[in-house]
Amino acid sequence: MESIYDQATLREFTKRINSLTPAAQRQWGKMDVAQMLAHASIPLEVALGERPGQKTLMGMLIGPFVKKIVTGEKPFKQSMPTNPDFVITDARNFEVEKQRLKNVLTRFSEAGAATLEGRAHPFFGRLTAQEWSNSVVKHVDHHLRQFGA
Repeated sequence: MESIYDQATLREFTKRINSLTPAAQRQWGKMDVAQMLAHASIPLEVALGERPGQKTLMGMLIGPFVKKIVTGEKPFKQSMPTNPDFVITDARNFEVEKQRLKNVLTRFSEAGAATLEGRAHPFFGRLTAQEWSNSVVKHVDHHLRQFGA
């Protein structure tokens, strides 16, 4: 699987994000493209400690059972459930959200594996640097495919 800590992966994501336009149509789900960009940024900001992430009872109960789905190598299925804290329903500025996602991906990549190793995820608990990378690569790829990028 690709690694978010690899500059080639970061460049590929940036290229795909740059290919999006405000008119991009979703192939599944409910968000428009600007909402998707905002949604994809939030987990990265939580992981970097830039946004609070809250442990939930649901996460403590089922997190260990679904962790492999999120951190393993199999791609996400379409229309998977979303953490309610990450749902975006209000209108967003496409250009602002596009730049935000590119910036947070860069910060995450540059933080590197050593920084993220063992960092706690609010739903799954402590993750390895590889699990963090897998979850980010899968999540961003999932949503870029959602909009044909």
